[in-house]
Amino acid sequence: MRYYIIAGERSGDLHGSNLVKAIRKHDPSAEFRGLGGDYLQEAGVKLFVHYAEFAVMGFVEVLLNIVKISGYLRKCGQDILEFKADVIILIDYAGFNRQMARFGKKHKVKVFYYISPKVWAWNQSRAHQLKANVDRMFVILPFEKDFYQKFNWQVDYVGNPVLDAVKAHVPDESFLEKRGLDRSQTIVALLPGSRKQEVMHILPVMREVIKRFPHLQFAVATVNNLDEGLYQPVTDCSNVKLVKEDTYNLLLHARAAIVTSGTATLETSLFKVPQIVVYKAASLTVWLVKLIIKVKYISLVNLIADKPVVKELIQDNANPATISAELESLLSDPTYRKKVLDDYDTIIKLLDTGSASENAAKLMVGYLRY
Repeated sequence: MRYYIIAGERSGDLHGSNLVKAIRKHDPSAEFRGLGGDYLQEAGVKLFVHYAEFAVMGFVEVLLNIVKISGYLRKCGQDILEFKADVIILIDYAGFNRQMARFGKKHKVKVFYYISPKVWAWNQSRAHQLKANVDRMFVILPFEKDFYQKFNWQVDYVGNPVLDAVKAHVPDESFLEKRGLDRSQTIVALLPGSRKQEVMHILPVMREVIKRFPHLQFAVATVNNLDEGLYQPVTDCSNVKLVKEDTYNLLLHARAAIVTSGTATLETSLFKVPQIVVYKAASLTVWLVKLIIKVKYISLVNLIADKPVVKELIQDNANPATISAELESLLSDPTYRKKVLDDYDTIIKLLDTGSASENAAKLMVGYLRY
């Protein structure tokens, strides 16, 4: 069968690549094409376009790039038809992929959605649109199955692919030496995000935090799809190292972390690293989000636990003084650290239902065949 996969950002690209590998076990003659990044390409997907060419985030940023995005929507649709896909597999990336789901429905191409858009967080009525256009939904968070049940939609909970990726990670024993990190010094991981706007907004704040802790080693997780010049605000700090495309090994050695809200918050919890979740964006974007947000928390860690496991600092609260005070507590208060780590264990137990990629692949191939 012919599978067209659309993953518009780094985390979806990673999880999509693992899904492709799992699908091949059940459908050895499968052909793959799509929109994604390096991980999907390495897994054997022929890319129509790399997501780095048009990845944007935030309401304001999307509006400024609407013509560019519309062009890719049109071209992607044409590519799907030329490929003669049996199924379109959409991975997260809500704004773009909701449009592609509508396209698939219109052109009578089956649509599977792996990793649901976060419609439970805002504009919940969009669940009706998804139900109308998506043939099968595969969710990765325990509470999502109950959410869609309210719309009389039976979806498949397959487990969480982030946990799969963490379990599959093979540590690099020489990581510290390769990165020039001192084994005898405390390491704090800084995860500023994988999108340009995220990094631009939070890195200057991280720099000020770094300056307050000259006795600590800070390591910044950087990604291939962003220009190294974006990390310039911290490169002249003597106690900072840049760690390119090696976040998991960094988290294995970190005592604490400062993490931009997103999938990385869950990854950090699965590596059992106490963290501070931060988020800064354009003022208009944050104002609009506050108007429509329907959930109590922004981090996956707190959403899954349904309580404040980790501190979330948003916009003006994500300032050097507040972040530094929380970092000091995470590093030096053993009771506080233990509470965070105990809550992490509870989250891991909730998510551990076997391989999400394998579960989803088996179901997908089965639905297509029967």
